[in-house]
Amino acid sequence: MSQKDLEARLDDLETRLAFQDDIINTLSEQVAKQELELRELWEAKQLMHKQLKEVSPSNIKREEEETPPPHY
Repeated sequence: MSQKDLEARLDDLETRLAFQDDIINTLSEQVAKQELELRELWEAKQLMHKQLKEVSPSNIKREEEETPPPHY
């Protein structure tokens, strides 16, 4: 291989590396944003769960508390 061919290949590899670094940084930022959103959703779910537990008890009885239907 000639010196020019090696330089061209090296330039190509450096260009690819630069694009890969940019893509990796972009993906890393996106993952960080999604992690924050996921934490917010988890906290909202926990709050909703807590609020549902605090609501007055349901009028629906548990299965073991129900009287059997008349055809039994």
